[in-house]
Amino acid sequence: MAPGHVAYGMRASYGLTHITADTITSWERGLTAPTSAELTALAATLWCSPSELMGAATTLREHRLARGLAPEDVARTTGVELHAYLRMEETNTWQGNDRQSTALAEALSLSLKDFMTVTGREEDLAALLRSAVTSRWQGYVRPLAKLLPVPKRNLERALRRLHETYQSRTASTLSWGTQSSTERDTSDKAGQEFLDTILDHFWPLIPR
Repeated sequence: MAPGHVAYGMRASYGLTHITADTITSWERGLTAPTSAELTALAATLWCSPSELMGAATTLREHRLARGLAPEDVARTTGVELHAYLRMEETNTWQGNDRQSTALAEALSLSLKDFMTVTGREEDLAALLRSAVTSRWQGYVRPLAKLLPVPKRNLERALRRLHETYQSRTASTLSWGTQSSTERDTSDKAGQEFLDTILDHFWPLIPR
């Protein structure tokens, strides 16, 4: 389908009279982005789901659009006032309580990783994990259990693995007398890279 054909389909079937071939081309080139209503109509015109057009969703709004839900649907399901929900989407900061957060995860079919991202808790998680691997990890099981709905035994197993991996990467720094400055720099760099990407190492250790 040419851009003009897509635009015609959206105008004829969904009453979006402002959509032109140039509009479609602009979306394709990433110069502008469709609104929620436009994305839904575009997906229907192309016989696909909104998620197939979007790629990997990373924000609260993108996850909602990927499920083809209106803001009113999510607000009603989670028990949040519509204006408050729209504000959360705008700032990408979820402020619901535990019950509302559980309802959000179910409504948007969020994985634990996606849930942490859209609720703005990802950086708090990363900070706790960095502290855990650079000190005694046992002291961080309880704080992590409050942040993540994951059984403690799974958290303990993951923290132990993370701690062992980090310590093995920085082991050369313990032998200052026998290591060259280049080797120490390499070890320090490996340790810092691990800390910078600690969430990438953590998620595979948590059972789905």
